[in-house]
Amino acid sequence: MVIAILCGGSGTRLWPLSRELMPKQFVSLVNHSSLFQQTIIRNIEFSNDFCIVTNDKHYFLALDEIEQIQAENVKYRYILESVSKNTAAALLFVALSSKKDDIILALPSDHIIKDNDSYKNAILQAQTLAMEGNIVVFGIKPTSANTGYGYIKEDKNGIEFFEKPDKATAKNYIENDYYWNSGMFCFKAEVLINEFKLYKPELLESCKIALDSAVNENSFKRIRKEYSNDIEEISIDYAIMEKSKKLKLVKGDFAWNDVGSFDALKNEYPKDSNNNASNTELIALDSKNNFIISNKLTATIGVDDLVIIDTTDSLLVSKAGESQKIKEIVKILKDKNSELCKIHSTAYRPWGSYTILLDATNYKIKQIVVKPKKRLSLQKHFHRSEHWVVVSGSAIVTLENKEFFLKANESTYIPMGNVHRLENPGKIDLVIIEVQVGEYLGEDDIVRIEDDFNRIEKE
Repeated sequence: MVIAILCGGSGTRLWPLSRELMPKQFVSLVNHSSLFQQTIIRNIEFSNDFCIVTNDKHYFLALDEIEQIQAENVKYRYILESVSKNTAAALLFVALSSKKDDIILALPSDHIIKDNDSYKNAILQAQTLAMEGNIVVFGIKPTSANTGYGYIKEDKNGIEFFEKPDKATAKNYIENDYYWNSGMFCFKAEVLINEFKLYKPELLESCKIALDSAVNENSFKRIRKEYSNDIEEISIDYAIMEKSKKLKLVKGDFAWNDVGSFDALKNEYPKDSNNNASNTELIALDSKNNFIISNKLTATIGVDDLVIIDTTDSLLVSKAGESQKIKEIVKILKDKNSELCKIHSTAYRPWGSYTILLDATNYKIKQIVVKPKKRLSLQKHFHRSEHWVVVSGSAIVTLENKEFFLKANESTYIPMGNVHRLENPGKIDLVIIEVQVGEYLGEDDIVRIEDDFNRIEKE
């Protein structure tokens, strides 16, 4: 069986915890592992063959996350999308790149699932049904009249899909044996492809062309952006599932949460006697039904039904039940071309990470961490000069035609416009403090000349 992990989503409804370059599936929202890592660990017992579909900007994030799992004898391959085209194209890419008799278990990467025995029983049941030529959808037994989920119902005519309902309709659904639509599927590769031939032949053809024209490396296929333009952006539900006559429903009674909003995420945190949930030390006076995420002690007085999300660079305050509207905040930030919707104050790169310590007019201070044996691109900037001070580890610095070595408590200066590179030749992390000075300090002021990671996007 092939385990297909779909992790192309941006998680905008969990801003400011989730950002464009660090979406919710890679964030440690619950416990110390990310939802992506939990998805892989939960399914390793079923197969050692994983196909991960993600945005090419997140490829190195996925690599780092998998390296931390340290699972032996597991094979990972990647399909990298330059532009996300929703789940229909993603699942079709997996099917087209698999053997025709492969059973594919397709899973979102950002769900929380508990009750492992019940989950295992559901997967094994689905595998058997898929081997018989069916497309299996997983329904989750509802525990509340949730308006944030789609619903499905099985009757003598097959399986019917329903959009996210209002509260009254949701109550009617759970009283009449409707199930939450989990977005999990199991099918033979050939069966899904044949359903696309029947119901979405144009999408099948455009995906074939894009896959045939993909950049191929040892472990991944990168879909070229120019071929993505012809691929219809549509969910697998609309494209195939609502039309197919081959569907079977597996009913899951395991605990499940798609963590699609802060209201859903609150359920995963411990609560006090007044239903206040938090990840930090909380003093709540005359306060109830609040959800607070912060990295510091938090005190509330006389407030109820609030969602408070405090990060190093942003603060969100919302009424409980209104957090679905966060995507409107993200749209406003995008319209303003704000970096706050794209990136945290700590940003992860294939060579390591950087943290913005201070961002002021005409100067910026960063902490840069370079992993052992890694190096940044050979690059230059048109609008800023840089000062580097080595805090720990050792560095090889390339500056124009010179190359020199720096150790802790040594520094160098990178003039504006000069070609330069930073490299860690050692066995421990290289940590430097970088002071940027210039009239423009945006992350897009970079020209790459050489790069070990074949990146064409901005750092």
